[in-house]
Amino acid sequence: MKPFDLQVNGYAGVDFCASELEGKELELACRALDEDGVDGVLATIITDSLDRMEAKLARLVNLREQSALARKMVAGIHIEGPFISPITGYVGAHPKEAVVEASLDGAKRLLDAAGGLTRLFTLAPECDPGMATTRFLSNEGVTVSAGHCDPALDTLNEAIENGLSMVTHFGNGCPVDMPRHDNVLQRFLHFRDHLWFCFIPDGAHVDFVALGNYIDFVGIERSIAVTDAICASRLGSGRYELSGMEIEVDEGGLARKPGSSNLAGSTVTMPRMKKHLSEGLGFSDSEIEQLIDRNPRSAIER
Repeated sequence: MKPFDLQVNGYAGVDFCASELEGKELELACRALDEDGVDGVLATIITDSLDRMEAKLARLVNLREQSALARKMVAGIHIEGPFISPITGYVGAHPKEAVVEASLDGAKRLLDAAGGLTRLFTLAPECDPGMATTRFLSNEGVTVSAGHCDPALDTLNEAIENGLSMVTHFGNGCPVDMPRHDNVLQRFLHFRDHLWFCFIPDGAHVDFVALGNYIDFVGIERSIAVTDAICASRLGSGRYELSGMEIEVDEGGLARKPGSSNLAGSTVTMPRMKKHLSEGLGFSDSEIEQLIDRNPRSAIER
């Protein structure tokens, strides 16, 4: 079993989204991931101004080239934002002021800055006029995922027809309270035969009972487990940063922006996540391997 994690914002005290990320920090995080049995990750850069995201991506690419371990461990990049919904609840912990409508120019700038390493791009379909950005990214060989969004059923269908193939951290990136039946989760599930579904099995982002139901309904062959780890992973409670934002981690390991009910990434590690999948959800070793190894790799193969 060789775990591959599609969503890692940082690890062991290191924030991949930091503007001043240093080579020794990237090396430290990669070493910790390696020690925890992770075979590879997509380093995730979240919403910021396009200029700052470009700079962060270029810096990460440059630092990665300087380290054999980083080249092995950081198999690619996941760009999450800034083309997401600005609406409270759906925007999550992302800075609302940096959210912008999807554009080809913006997408090209980010892909260029990432130096050909972009494997996954999360956006809001309803914020992509004519699905032009979704279509462009898909044609460039990037897996396009819906997240931090609230598309209508027809909009979601149009996005799928133009290359959308995944849902980012299903059950999250949406308000805590929503209409019981007419909500974005039901719309995603309607298209379960056409999408990969990513879940965060940390016991907090989605209750284990609900998570078991979701995976049973979607099918394990379309489900993926991710950590959505932030720099506080492997550490205890306290105050940390995620892309320049202050994040507070409580005694239970839950990360939030101070005063917000929305979770801000996760502190779960791969060994802990495997334990949750086994003991909390009752999956076999073969099923866990599919969730954390085979499926994530298949989802970004283009």
